[in-house]
Amino acid sequence: MKIAIAKDGNQVSEHFGHCEGYAMYRVENSIIFKEDDLASPGHEPGRLPVFLSENGVNLVIAGGMGPRAVELFAANGIEVLLGVGGPIDFVAQEYIAGRLTAGDSSCHHGHESCDGTH
Repeated sequence: MKIAIAKDGNQVSEHFGHCEGYAMYRVENSIIFKEDDLASPGHEPGRLPVFLSENGVNLVIAGGMGPRAVELFAANGIEVLLGVGGPIDFVAQEYIAGRLTAGDSSCHHGHESCDGTH
């Protein structure tokens, strides 16, 4: 399994479509391994789900994302966990330990600015 956590600095990004990049983790036999971060390729309609799928991602963790982006990730076979905040390494460890739960998306704009699809 490969996890991408939307990040700004060392924190989970509140707005997936505007994050600086993705902290990448590989999970094997319940052990998590940190991989090189991926820089965001920027905004192109529908590009982020394809970009992360091409990089083998199975799960995206972010603070917020619009509903259209969630649909596009699902169409690319990628699960989305939203409403998450905090230091990215801590969040990754909490996920592997089974203690990370989804909350409410921090994206409440009512338009596509959190999607990364515009």
